[in-house]
Amino acid sequence: MRKVKEKILLTRKLHDFAVGELKKRYRVIIHTGRIPMPRKELMSKIRDAHGLVCFPYDSIDEQVIKSAKNLRVISTYSVGYDHIDLDAAGRRRIKIGYTPDVLTDATADLTMTLILDLLRRATEGDRLIRAGKWSVIFGAHDYVGVDMQGKTLGIFGMGRIGQTVARRAGPFGMRIIYNSRRRLGRKLEAELGAKYVSFERLVRDSDILSVHVPYRSKTHQIINKGVFKKMKRTAFLVNTARGKIVNEGDLVAALKTKRIAGAALDVFDSEPVGRDHPLARLENVVLTPHIGSSTDETRKKMADLAVQNLIRGLGGKKMLHSVS
Repeated sequence: MRKVKEKILLTRKLHDFAVGELKKRYRVIIHTGRIPMPRKELMSKIRDAHGLVCFPYDSIDEQVIKSAKNLRVISTYSVGYDHIDLDAAGRRRIKIGYTPDVLTDATADLTMTLILDLLRRATEGDRLIRAGKWSVIFGAHDYVGVDMQGKTLGIFGMGRIGQTVARRAGPFGMRIIYNSRRRLGRKLEAELGAKYVSFERLVRDSDILSVHVPYRSKTHQIINKGVFKKMKRTAFLVNTARGKIVNEGDLVAALKTKRIAGAALDVFDSEPVGRDHPLARLENVVLTPHIGSSTDETRKKMADLAVQNLIRGLGGKKMLHSVS
């Protein structure tokens, strides 16, 4: 008797090579409609699925997990997994895979791009020209930016991405301080040229505060009006981690009142955002549409890793990267 293939649900299409690998082994259902996958449809199609490939904007909460009677493996196409109810999955002994490491360089590169853009006002100048507002040649005091050399970069969260940002920033002549759950070893600190400081001092001393902590209950809106009050008025905030780490209302107020000099954000409290978002109306802000991992090479690596995690998990093997 022919064995019935296990069912895999993808909440969005992956690269052809990745889908092809799955189709060799499983019956694959791919959502092609509205993104994120509507909750009602998700709960219906996941009901008899054995494996799930999801994305960071999919809410895989307790109710969704309860509706998935056969689910054994969740593989998320992301380094973050705060969109998955780990407790609910744990009670069902559902394995969870994620895709760290492969997006480290891409996200660090974007962080440096945003820092350079903020300090030299590049996209602000682009908007100026496209709006036809560059009417005179700038003089000695017009449209000035800020040097990177000699500035203090404060890294909040010195994991893989934070460390890579430090390696990128050093050659620009920046002083690097950091705060993290765990202090690095002295040898690695020396290698990175980074000094460990308290969170309070990080906030107070940074010329650029760059956020790289994971999102969890302890980091929910940890960057708020209390933090902005302690920052230098000339300081900038950069966030390429998770939107909910920053209180957006407090940030808008800090930017409007020039409590801080500017901000660059790749992530937001609720995505996508449009032209009517309060942050989009401010000139001292650089915004990118959650593209930290968005290079062709990185996205392909993420797809391969997500698929391998799923295959190994369903096959009873150790995932390449799993959430314990």
